[in-house]
Amino acid sequence: FRSRRIRRSVNEASQQSTRPGPSLKGRALRLLALREHTRQELEQKLARHDPDPDELRRALDELQAKGYINEARVVESVLHTRGARLGAQRVRRELQQKGVGAPAVAEAMARLRDTEEARAREVWRKKFGQAATDAKEQARQMRFLLARGFAAEVVRRVTRAADLD
Repeated sequence: FRSRRIRRSVNEASQQSTRPGPSLKGRALRLLALREHTRQELEQKLARHDPDPDELRRALDELQAKGYINEARVVESVLHTRGARLGAQRVRRELQQKGVGAPAVAEAMARLRDTEEARAREVWRKKFGQAATDAKEQARQMRFLLARGFAAEVVRRVTRAADLD
């Protein structure tokens, strides 16, 4: 039984070497099956597989028309996976790097700002759990939250509230 599997895999490998690689749409669908991508991300990832920009544009147009490429789903995915651990500034940067349009980014930022302090407090609690004992430790805690993309005023409130508790 094992020798049949080995022969089959050798035959498949020899057949694959004569076949062309997957189509652009196939590659795009494979990427989209892993996670949501914006059109810009797919263009960047697929450009190296086909030098013809018109063919790439047509393939992505077709996938977008069928609803496989959807900016709103990308935003929801980023907010769901990254929003709890990162501040609005860092999430904004990630969305912009992915090529999400300005109106969608602005809407996402409005949603995140409502919960910014609560999210920063939770991140602080998980990482530190207790108030800083000296100025050096407080600076370290503040740098950590700032690096996560939380607003400076929110970071000050969170670390001050921890000192008061």
